[in-house]
Amino acid sequence: MTASQTQASEPTPPAPEDPKAKHADEARDGGPLPVMGLAALGIVYGDLGTSPLYTLQTILQATGSHVDSHVALGVLSLIFWTLLITISVKYCVFVMRADNHGEGGILALMSLVGMSDWKRGTFVGASMGLMGAALLYGDGVITPAISVLSALEGVNVATSALKPYILPIAVAILLALFSVQRFGTSKIGGAFGPIMLVWFVVIGVLGLLQVVRHPQVLLAVNPAYGLAFLVHSGPAAMLVLGGVFLCATGGEALYADMGSFGRAPIRWAWYGVVLPALLLSYAGQTAMLMEHGRANGQNPFFTLAPSWAVYPLVGLATLATIIASQAIITGAFSMTRQAMQLGWLPLSNVRQTSHKSYGQIYVPVVNWLMMGATLAITIAFKSSDKLAGAYGTAVSTTMLLTTLLLYRAMHKTWRWPPPVVWGVTAVFLAVDGGFFSANLLKLVDGGWVPLSIGAVIFTLMVTWRQGVQTVRDKLVRDARSTDDFMAEMERSGVVRTPGVAAFLTRLGDRAPPLMVEYVKLTGSLHQTVIALSLSFEQVPRVAPEDRADFSEISKDFWRVNLRYGFMENPDLSVGLAELKEFGEQVDLSKALFFGTRDFVVRASHPKMGRMRTGLFAFLFRNGLRITDRFNLPPDRTFEIAREIKI
Repeated sequence: MTASQTQASEPTPPAPEDPKAKHADEARDGGPLPVMGLAALGIVYGDLGTSPLYTLQTILQATGSHVDSHVALGVLSLIFWTLLITISVKYCVFVMRADNHGEGGILALMSLVGMSDWKRGTFVGASMGLMGAALLYGDGVITPAISVLSALEGVNVATSALKPYILPIAVAILLALFSVQRFGTSKIGGAFGPIMLVWFVVIGVLGLLQVVRHPQVLLAVNPAYGLAFLVHSGPAAMLVLGGVFLCATGGEALYADMGSFGRAPIRWAWYGVVLPALLLSYAGQTAMLMEHGRANGQNPFFTLAPSWAVYPLVGLATLATIIASQAIITGAFSMTRQAMQLGWLPLSNVRQTSHKSYGQIYVPVVNWLMMGATLAITIAFKSSDKLAGAYGTAVSTTMLLTTLLLYRAMHKTWRWPPPVVWGVTAVFLAVDGGFFSANLLKLVDGGWVPLSIGAVIFTLMVTWRQGVQTVRDKLVRDARSTDDFMAEMERSGVVRTPGVAAFLTRLGDRAPPLMVEYVKLTGSLHQTVIALSLSFEQVPRVAPEDRADFSEISKDFWRVNLRYGFMENPDLSVGLAELKEFGEQVDLSKALFFGTRDFVVRASHPKMGRMRTGLFAFLFRNGLRITDRFNLPPDRTFEIAREIKI
């Protein structure tokens, strides 16, 4: 890192109905509500929409081979109320109100409630937000694997001859999916919404045909069936809940993708299309089970289709799962950018793959790491049945952490009456806590995989943040005040050479250490000097008129600070060019930019411990160069190596 990662003072979070929040939501509509709702189908609901492929099959494995009407109706009742409480109420009504100037996601929520700093008083809240974000990487690794495998395994309903080829085909599809990420999805992304609309219509119609034949499945809306089933299941009840939870995986995408579409299109798509289609599909599968039982252990989803339609349905399911996987990958890219801007991950290369859509980005290091992990998991587990044991632990943990942060938003930010806050939180904690406990039973069956990935990412985040703060503290201790430095320059007769020099600095109120070293080495300094710092705010975007402030702290010595939101790609060349008033006083056309190429080494008694200091030094050493990250002119940018002991 060569630019400032210092955090601005905590902004006052907007109330849920704040006019600015409303404006931010409207600004992301970008078109008629049905059009944006259709687009949301392809991005937001891929994971949720493909859950009928494996949810009921996983539940049946927990209940055993015997399926009677009480079992079938009990399972369907649990699915119905899970979708209703977790998605329709918790996320659509409550969580999506907690927008950070229109943006969503657990990192945005963490910033909204004032828990984005790693210091006394915010450790717990920041840990919850960071762990929730880290676990989404674990979910993102498993989702493509289980989705594609479950879709391809549908051919087993028609024939077992293709069974040996399912795994190689799945690996090939996943390999191709990650390989094309560098080209972006702007050209094919327009087809995602229509394809997913076809998918929801098809699964809804297939389910409706069975519901019409067996209307008694509608009795499952009575929660008594679900509760009675859990009671009679005994010890197996927790295993059943672990399977039921799979119907809600992907629910966090509603909140995470809110900044791209706004609340209204996401809610419209859910209530108008996705929820009815999912309920009809699950009800149809239940009706088939009530009539025929579980035939030869086949996936109940594909038994809904007539024999002639199995292969087309497998093809459509494969397309839907590819779209779902794409959405997860894109979400991981977006979250990585947020974490970098907020100072929780080292700077990495972020490529914009579309000039029209800001959300179309590509992060190479994240893409290849996810690809390696996904392929390894696919090959290791071999089937969706086995992967189901690893799926859900990360998502259930993230949902539980989201509820805890939501409590703070309701209590501290919105200042709702305490009885309302406690009542809402109690309901959500009861549901999330039950699913979290149930998914803990999956640890030995593979649940440890996403949790381990999340733990590694969490460790990297915390280590990076503490390391950067340690470096900054050392620089502050060693830095000199601007007045003392300028006075010494005048006394020592430092030669002032023509030109403009901008020194990047993390210290907003001290003389840039690099400038001090430059004067010591050369005995000279340019006639006009700029101390240039960069800071990321706790808001998604900063308005152009609020981008920068500048001041002349002494003759020909200027201090400029450029501010960016955590959803923006900083471009210092553009940012400086936008300073018209500053440009009238300082000619930036030929300005030279100076930054450091720091090398962190362990001190004899490292503050963070030997292992974590070594990890931070590795991350710091492999961070992105300033000329690549901030778009500085390469022919006028100089990097000076510096060793920092911590």
